[in-house]
Amino acid sequence: QVQLVESGGGLVQAGGSLRLSCAASGSIFSSNTMGWYRQAPGKERELVALITSGGITNYAASAKGRFTISRDNAKNTVYLQMNSLKPEDTAVYYCRMVVTPWSDYWGQGTQVTVSS
Repeated sequence: QVQLVESGGGLVQAGGSLRLSCAASGSIFSSNTMGWYRQAPGKERELVALITSGGITNYAASAKGRFTISRDNAKNTVYLQMNSLKPEDTAVYYCRMVVTPWSDYWGQGTQVTVSS
């Protein structure tokens, strides 16, 4: 059983930065794609960024140029560096481990609030 624990959320002013972390338990972290997703009130959960086991990254259009996903396999941790934050980035941010297309794990989420 894998557990994912997010941290690093909080309240920040527009234009500010935050770094989210997601620590994974177990021994399968390094071999799986990791992702960050977010869900704003009244909206569907959406992909923010993905990073494969080989370090290939993919970003939502809203995140490109402002957010950076990275991973440290020695620490079983994936990060999301968020710069130039906007009020519309306000959401609960979730970490996901993709084991197969039909098997994944999710963290409990961390709140990010960007004030204008």
